[in-house]
Amino acid sequence: MKHRAVKRRSVVLGIGATAGVAAAGGFALSAQASGGSGARASGASGALAFDKDAYTELTTTITDAAGDEHEVKYHFYKAITYVTKPVDEKYQSLNVSVPVEIDGKAVDATGAPILLANSVGGYMPSSVAEATGVGGGEMTGGPGGGATGGASASPSTSASASSGTGTGGVQSGGNAMVNAQGEMVNLGKLALVTGYVVVEPGARGRTLVDSDGTYYGTAPAAIVDLKAAVRYVRANKGRIPGNTDRIVSSGTSAGGALSALLGASGDSPLYDTYLKELGAADASDAVFASGDWCPITDLEHADMAYEWNWGANKLSSGSLVDRTVSKELSTAFADYQASLKLRAKGFGTVTARNLDEYLMKTYLEPSATKYLAALSDSARATYLAANTFITWSGGKATFSWADFLTHVGARKKDTPAFDAFDLSSGENNLFGTGTTKARHFTLYSLRHEGSASARLPGDLPGKIDLMNPMHFIAKRNPARSKHWWIRVGTKDSDTSLTVVGNLALSLENLGDDVDAFMYWDGAHGSNEDPADFMAWIAKVTGYKKRSAK
Repeated sequence: MKHRAVKRRSVVLGIGATAGVAAAGGFALSAQASGGSGARASGASGALAFDKDAYTELTTTITDAAGDEHEVKYHFYKAITYVTKPVDEKYQSLNVSVPVEIDGKAVDATGAPILLANSVGGYMPSSVAEATGVGGGEMTGGPGGGATGGASASPSTSASASSGTGTGGVQSGGNAMVNAQGEMVNLGKLALVTGYVVVEPGARGRTLVDSDGTYYGTAPAAIVDLKAAVRYVRANKGRIPGNTDRIVSSGTSAGGALSALLGASGDSPLYDTYLKELGAADASDAVFASGDWCPITDLEHADMAYEWNWGANKLSSGSLVDRTVSKELSTAFADYQASLKLRAKGFGTVTARNLDEYLMKTYLEPSATKYLAALSDSARATYLAANTFITWSGGKATFSWADFLTHVGARKKDTPAFDAFDLSSGENNLFGTGTTKARHFTLYSLRHEGSASARLPGDLPGKIDLMNPMHFIAKRNPARSKHWWIRVGTKDSDTSLTVVGNLALSLENLGDDVDAFMYWDGAHGSNEDPADFMAWIAKVTGYKKRSAK
């Protein structure tokens, strides 16, 4: 049953006027009605014209990053289909939340930054269609299933089907971020209580399969959908609340990778065919800034990087991984690292020979120093007594790379960490096609399991590029974001720490504004400075709050 969009201050039970039934997945959700008359923003027409009157007014209590509660009244626009020819509207829709009153004081969000908060985890599908308010996006479709929908994945679900979350880790992606106290962090809610406009897009993911057994959410579906969502927002400049020229993306794990990819690939023509097929708006898909937590990215080099970083660490079972495979991959990483030609002050060219020292001096020791400095004298003494590998002198922490690896302990993943020999990883599924659920996407794994002269299928190199922000950074994409917030925990072995190190340094080498940090002893999904991120958004976007008239 379809419902018409209901005007202001009414509960929006349905999803608007008809835009067509989903071509796959069997969902008959539909786009928000354009409604009313008047001028439309350039690029937005028909079903893609945002109806500013089709909202529900909601009031909720949100705890900010400092732990203070606030009553927030906001306008909630539910499940707007952001393309005219959707494959599956359950996933290709977005929610918009606009603050109008905080603690009884009116808010004017006309020029506020827009946080585009994706809830992708594990490259699986994410949906906002059932959300009842801000921060309700969820990752759906567990790693082993082909269900089109279903409940959120359990907290034990990790970014790759080949791994577990590990001690202190959280569900990969979605809204599963935790602060230093182990409390959940929801960036959508924090942005709303800060006075920003929040857009939460759904996106197709790797586990989606139709009744004919065709996988319709494999690469590059997720990034194409997020780009289409950005285009919808930008096409509705002057209609949708907030500053559409100041969109800041955010995401965690695979969602962090997609946020980085949004930032790096803005307006790349390589996606045009895919976007046209969906009927995306004729507008820019560049975002102003990118917030990326523990990004699972640079997948074609991730197996090599993982062994270079964590190859000496045992599995949780206490056993070492295959030493021959680990050494071969680690050795191959040296060639990749050299090909990046990255330079850092005080280090010269950063190669596999000095990368450990670079990570130590740039991230790990400063992170430990900040952590220890914030402790009371007694708490610091207790921590240092339990971690004697750290030398604490002159208010600074120093230690060796080998001791750091021992401190981290068990690695999360076997080898190869991403392109599993038995095609069991989530990333193998990500690069599946048609009725083929999973494929190898590196020559190393492909040839290990087959002929030494085997070649990747012809479509894969292009799809791999479309999923990797490093490809667009190497091309110096002029429409990329110029402002970056990048975070990962030092105990996060869901991927190599070099992924964050190389991503940040590549952007710094281009002259971009990069705020990168590693949380000491942080696990996968750590977000220990969300208040700083909110302040950073205001700083880089030049936003100053103004009172409503």
